[in-house]
Amino acid sequence: MRAEAEPLRPVYRRVVLKLSGEALAGSVGYGIDPPVLERIAAEIRDVIELRVELAVVIGGGNIFRGVAASAGGMDRATADYMGMLATIINALALQDALEKAGLQTRVLSAIEMRAVAEPYIRRRAIRHLEKGRVVIFAAGTGNPFFTTDTAGALRAIEIGADAIIKATKVDGIYSSDPKANAGAERLARTTYLEVLSRRLQVMDTTAISLCMENALPIIVFDLTLPGNIKRIVLGEPVGSIVTA
Repeated sequence: MRAEAEPLRPVYRRVVLKLSGEALAGSVGYGIDPPVLERIAAEIRDVIELRVELAVVIGGGNIFRGVAASAGGMDRATADYMGMLATIINALALQDALEKAGLQTRVLSAIEMRAVAEPYIRRRAIRHLEKGRVVIFAAGTGNPFFTTDTAGALRAIEIGADAIIKATKVDGIYSSDPKANAGAERLARTTYLEVLSRRLQVMDTTAISLCMENALPIIVFDLTLPGNIKRIVLGEPVGSIVTA
């Protein structure tokens, strides 16, 4: 008789997926592209089936970008609050796609909006994860002047995540912009200090500092390649990793 195949064993048991709003726009560049939502939902379902606890922090740049609006003369705090509301729209869209894929979900918002989302409470978020639900964190940190990258790092640390994985359109971290510089070097592994000193465009400095102080690994990967999220949680060398 043939021996049964060994079950796949995840390396990471609890992860935070950082999704930009632009990731939901696909090739359109703005708004929400339904086929992209469906594909992301299918990838998340594959991870949940491995009994991995997964939370998502989502941006709002496909709908409204606070920094750009403030540069145009709008009050920065007002622009940032508008950006937070855009993340709520994206969170509800992702929730709908995930539930159509057969998953249980909860949207937790840093800004109270009880008609559409639960208020963010750390212990409640952890309990949802323990019950196998996908938790979507919306509205950033609830404070202006902080990016959703910082929100992602903060939430990952609060819930005791093993890693934060950041979805991008490139296959990792480069020494410079690979689109502008054909000779840019891909860095499979790097450190928090190197990211800060070389100003590598991984996350903003507040997010990197938070991860460094709490020894939270950051994995940057290409979301456009199907199956990458599952490969990461299984420990395959996907993208670039930032550690101490």
